[in-house]
Amino acid sequence: MTDTATAPRTALNVSDEIAIEISGLNKWFGSFHVLRNINLTVYSGERIVICGPSGSGKSTMIRCINALEEHQEGIIEVDGTRLTNDLKNIDKVRSEVGMCFQHFNLFPHLTILENCTLAPIWVRKTPKKEAVETAMHYLEKVKIPDQASKYPGQLSGGQQQRVAIARSLCMKPRVMLFDEPTSALDPEMIKEVLDTMIELAEEGMTMLCVTHEMGFARQVANRVIFMDQGQIVEQNEPEAFFNNPQSERTKLFLSQILGH
Repeated sequence: MTDTATAPRTALNVSDEIAIEISGLNKWFGSFHVLRNINLTVYSGERIVICGPSGSGKSTMIRCINALEEHQEGIIEVDGTRLTNDLKNIDKVRSEVGMCFQHFNLFPHLTILENCTLAPIWVRKTPKKEAVETAMHYLEKVKIPDQASKYPGQLSGGQQQRVAIARSLCMKPRVMLFDEPTSALDPEMIKEVLDTMIELAEEGMTMLCVTHEMGFARQVANRVIFMDQGQIVEQNEPEAFFNNPQSERTKLFLSQILGH
């Protein structure tokens, strides 16, 4: 029997080093059992797309990885650091894990450059000159260095999301978490954000991405995970996942989302 927590890894960049280890994860919101016994091993350089119907626990699971949500049972380890109530451990994990949300969460009163340098200067104690150089490097990478002196409100949604990605990268994280990063965007802005994420993936960044962008999943994922009712129902490499789903629940979801 194969261990479902370690489904096929086909990428060139994936190493044997474990980036995230989740075992026996359970979480409740009041009496609602939102995550049910989740086991998942993520390797360095692996790109995982998590999909599933609304309310299946996808976002809650990745929010548990950097302690934005507290879990009640089970173990989460990021880069060998176990998430406990110890604030030191939480800070350590958060400094290694970048996160992009559905809504960009930029500080409206700070310029784009200030948004990107704030955490490195205050959290990592990076000298300002170095923080600015790093920020400009990543703004260039997401193709908006010319927006550095503007404020978030002056940018389009797609540009703001790219700033949010650059801001996360300025902390030089080992893992990036994306929580439906394109779902609040107009259709024509989605591509520019996905292109940025594809570039990151090609550079070997470890990524967990909650998204309904199945084209993106086919293009960059080493593994697609389908969740329903707080559980991992099925996971596989993209080709097998899309072309030969095993579970009836997965088949139904794919027929609804892909329209066949």
